Amino acid sequence: MKHPVFQNRVRLIVWWLIWLFLAAGQSLLFYFAFGSFSNIGVIDSLLSLLIYSGLALSLWYPFSFFNSSKPSVPVLVGNLVASGAVSVIIWVLVTKLIMQSILPEGNNYQAYYDATFSYRVGTGVFIYGLIILTYYLFISLTNLSEKNAKEARLESLVKETELKMLRSQINPHFLFNSLNSISSLTVTDPEKARTMVVKLSDFMRYALSRKDEQPVSLQSELDNLRLYLEIEKVRFGDKLTTEENIETNCLDFKLPVMLLQPLYENAVKHGVYESTETVRIITEARMIDGFIEIIIKNNYDTVPSLRKGTGTGLLNVTRRLELFYGNKASIKTTKENNIYTVTLYIPAGVS
Repeated sequence: MKHPVFQNRVRLIVWWLIWLFLAAGQSLLFYFAFGSFSNIGVIDSLLSLLIYSGLALSLWYPFSFFNSSKPSVPVLVGNLVASGAVSVIIWVLVTKLIMQSILPEGNNYQAYYDATFSYRVGTGVFIYGLIILTYYLFISLTNLSEKNAKEARLESLVKETELKMLRSQINPHFLFNSLNSISSLTVTDPEKARTMVVKLSDFMRYALSRKDEQPVSLQSELDNLRLYLEIEKVRFGDKLTTEENIETNCLDFKLPVMLLQPLYENAVKHGVYESTETVRIITEARMIDGFIEIIIKNNYDTVPSLRKGTGTGLLNVTRRLELFYGNKASIKTTKENNIYTVTLYIPAGVS
């Protein structure tokens, strides 16, 4: 693990500010111990804590070594106590030697040193304890940050996998139906079969060229959905008609690729398939307060059908909305006056 203080500039600045604060506190403590103010005390506090701050920075390395092998508690405590004793002794001796070497002769540093010695040792032990606690705090925060990052990566991976699985349910379903239709048309109407193959080719090119969940514009989605509906029109002829009421400012709106596809498949499956009358699929889109409202509706035969849907298409779209937008997007379905309506609300600016 890298040294926590050197990982960014802010930590280094805070580190030195804390030592200045400690130096002020030590000067005040030594003032009471010595009984009077002395300029030597100020120099001594600044120099001694400058030395101790350097020792504290270097203590990180034995501290990391002691904890790297996950020793038993008694061994760890013994190592930390020994490290602390050596550090305090070195600090006290080095401070005294440097102070004596830089002060002029005839100074009273020895008297000052003797008067503050016990406080000096106590201060050293106290600061050493703070250093160890600080390093343990750094380790805990680092471990917590790494744990959160791993969980976020895992959650993202699970989400991505599920989105791919949901999307993979779309193409085969439509592809199998279309191939079956083409197979029938090759016997009854070869020209329509050829037209359908060309359109199916264009549709599949769009679907396969977008292999991830990168959002696409509504314009691209509508272009591809028109291809899909044109394929279905080849099969159903005048029985299927479409209508679009799209506000111009909606065309650049971003949404997951092929999100709307299952809804159109449902409209064809439960509307066109099961109706004896012409079915009109109407698509509307408008922007409302930072959301896009997309409405897909179609008329349907009110006579109960023997074919029951599994709800896979709606569940697919609902789940993809949840995974992509959380609880910010919604989908609603209604049946009224033999009109089946699906309404989606999708927030803008989420991708």
